[in-house]
Amino acid sequence: MTKLQQLSLSDNNFFGEIPPSILNLKELKVLDLSELEILILSYNSLSMEIPIDIGNLSNVNTLDFSNNKLTGTIPSSIQKLTKLETLRLANNKLTGDIPSFLFNIKGLKHLYLGGNNLIWNDNTKIVPKFMLEGLSMKSCGLAGEIPDWIPKQKTLETLDLSENQLEGMFPLWLAEMNLINLILSDNSLKGYLPPSLFNNTNLWDLQLSRNNFYGELPSNIGNASELTVLMLNGNNFSGKVPKSIASISSLKLLDLSNNSFSGNTFPNFSFSQDLEIIDFSSNEFSGEIPTNFPQGTRILSLGKNHFSGRLSRNLSYMSELEYLDIHDNKITGELPHFICQISTLQILNLQNNSFQGSIPDCISNLTNLRILDLSSNHLVGEIPAKFKNLAGMIETLDGFSYTNVIYSQDFTVETKINDVIVNWKKSKQGLSFNNLKNYYLLDLSMNQLSGEILASLGSLKALKLLNISHNNLSGGVPASLGDLENLESLDISHNNLSGSIPQSLAKLQQLTILDVSNNKLTGKIPVGSQMDIMDDPNFYANNSGLCGMQIRVQCLEYLSPTKPPKVESKETWFSWEGVGIGYAVGFFVAVGNLHLIGYFVPTKPPNHRCQQRRQRI
Repeated sequence: MTKLQQLSLSDNNFFGEIPPSILNLKELKVLDLSELEILILSYNSLSMEIPIDIGNLSNVNTLDFSNNKLTGTIPSSIQKLTKLETLRLANNKLTGDIPSFLFNIKGLKHLYLGGNNLIWNDNTKIVPKFMLEGLSMKSCGLAGEIPDWIPKQKTLETLDLSENQLEGMFPLWLAEMNLINLILSDNSLKGYLPPSLFNNTNLWDLQLSRNNFYGELPSNIGNASELTVLMLNGNNFSGKVPKSIASISSLKLLDLSNNSFSGNTFPNFSFSQDLEIIDFSSNEFSGEIPTNFPQGTRILSLGKNHFSGRLSRNLSYMSELEYLDIHDNKITGELPHFICQISTLQILNLQNNSFQGSIPDCISNLTNLRILDLSSNHLVGEIPAKFKNLAGMIETLDGFSYTNVIYSQDFTVETKINDVIVNWKKSKQGLSFNNLKNYYLLDLSMNQLSGEILASLGSLKALKLLNISHNNLSGGVPASLGDLENLESLDISHNNLSGSIPQSLAKLQQLTILDVSNNKLTGKIPVGSQMDIMDDPNFYANNSGLCGMQIRVQCLEYLSPTKPPKVESKETWFSWEGVGIGYAVGFFVAVGNLHLIGYFVPTKPPNHRCQQRRQRI
């Protein structure tokens, strides 16, 4: 293979080290890489230092070692690669200062160093000899203002300076650079966004999340006609969302969450056919739940606002909707049956609203549902018997299909969507959006549900969390709950349950939380496996008569019985008792008889007469 010019081994499962001989051309006997121009080993699990002999690949123009587990520093031999145009070392475990010799490689066009433990030395005076098209210095310890050599890179198309400590206002020079990808998330930048930023018709990806930007969004935001990813979450933006934003036909991901946007009217996104992901959560929006979103919407997050009224039937027109989150609003009325028509739903979070009435049986039609949270509402009636048909909770499937990676021309965009907030194991926690495929959850707590716990719930074997606490449920705890083999948390507290805790719960190898408090349960707490370590007395408190080693209350069947006294010793005791009583009675009878016959007369004291005389005087 003496004419080999390109070698790509990316997206495999290689691990360990690259054999040094592959890079030491003097020793190579079988494989000659002297003409190699492109070497791609990205997205593996290579754990080693970058070989010093890398500098011997004199014809290479592209080195891509990104997304591995490489350690150590960047070797100085790289500066020998005079034909190098692309160097991708992002997302490894590299350490040390970013070497200044990299800035002397004249032909370098793409330099991606982000996502390591590399440090930018502010004291180093840099005059780059290259003119870059792409630069990533994510999490490289940049502080203060953006380094002064970056504005001079007039050919820049991609700039990622996220996860640093950058400060100051949004630079005007940056707004006028006609970038394609601009990522400044997780810094301390502030101020208004200049309108000129959105006159850039090349802008494809804009991520400014988790900074301190404020004010209203420029009304000309719609001029950025090629925008595909717009993430402005985690700032202090306010006012209404500009109507022109709906004219960006290429928009695929729109995240305005965790700001102070307000208003009760929304732009009409119905014609934004590419828009799939919409997150308006944690703002101050009001009015009815908006439904003017495209039919292809897959993720719609509107939680933690001030929405009110009833849900609109238009929600059912989103035929590809997989994720619907409206938690912490003021939605009223009954759970509408048209929700059951969105067959693609995998995650439905309606917690902490004011829904009334019963849970519709047709929820069981949502066979892809894996997370259902109806907690903290005013729901009544029984748990639907058809819940046993929730196929998405019966067996673990491939799961939530959302990917956080969007591919640009030569740049991979990794997006961060907000966590799903649920009551997870007795506390409010965020489930990582990127790991939702691992979660199966049913939460009906904090309602007014009645009836018994259905034995058929035991068929939902994929569940990791089952919470039906704080209701009016009665009857016993079904033994079938012991069939929930993946269950990690079971909360049935604050109901009117009676009977005993079934021993079958000891089969649950993954169980770490069991709360049965505030019921009418009796009998011995099961032992064995996980049950032996769940010994928090608070999780068993206020029942009618539980016992067991978990709460340090001994059960009656294990108490040592009192030994009955021997018959013969009891007769002996009564015999001696009779002797004692007979002796005392006989003594007093004898004395009494003697007194009566005058034989026993008490003697008067000697001074008896003197006392009589004193009395007369």
